[in-house]
Amino acid sequence: MKMKTKLLTLSAILILTTVALQAQVGFGLLGGVNFQNINGKDGNGDKLENVLTVGFHAGANVNIPLAPEFYFQPGLLFSVKGAKNNFFEPSEEVSGDYATTTKLSYIELPLNLLYRAQLGEGYILLGFGPYVAYGVGGKENSDFGAISYERGVKFKSSVTNMGDLLENAYYKPFDAGANIFFGYELSMGVFCQLNAQLGMLKINPEYDWVTDDKRSFKNTGFGLSIGYRF
Repeated sequence: MKMKTKLLTLSAILILTTVALQAQVGFGLLGGVNFQNINGKDGNGDKLENVLTVGFHAGANVNIPLAPEFYFQPGLLFSVKGAKNNFFEPSEEVSGDYATTTKLSYIELPLNLLYRAQLGEGYILLGFGPYVAYGVGGKENSDFGAISYERGVKFKSSVTNMGDLLENAYYKPFDAGANIFFGYELSMGVFCQLNAQLGMLKINPEYDWVTDDKRSFKNTGFGLSIGYRF
């Protein structure tokens, strides 16, 4: 897993560096906050009742000119996603925080089409496109009143040993979906943008001992990025 992650990250860095050296591009660094959720259905086919959790993202991208005011914008990000599930509501008889919070870490490659046009002394930014991501880590924290329990996260397409679930939560390693963003870039190079993301691949694995499993977990979220264009 670690070797695959290193190779994926190194390949993406080499591609972005090569592109930046061979074309008239604008190189940017960015980071910000994510407000993430995991939507879909549980094993019975009922809608998941998750709520947003806070993560973050950081990385770089390049603007490659395609036509006046239009750019191809590939990037490389480290992004923390996930969700929170309040699976039991406290009552007068039972009090405490009964919830599970999942954090999933990804190396993400967005491939956006960017419209960048002058507006005032800066530039308006409108972009959309697909993304692909690979899971590299995470954790799951559960609170049962005064008792807390933590599991690690492993990325596998299928799970064969039920006993492993005592120590680890499992998710598929690959995620993919669509991005859209809107922002503004100052003439000095500082920019700010609102991002939204919709996952299109199921990230829950297959469990060999489960029949008629209706689970369908997908990443969704939005966020705010601040960056600098060189």
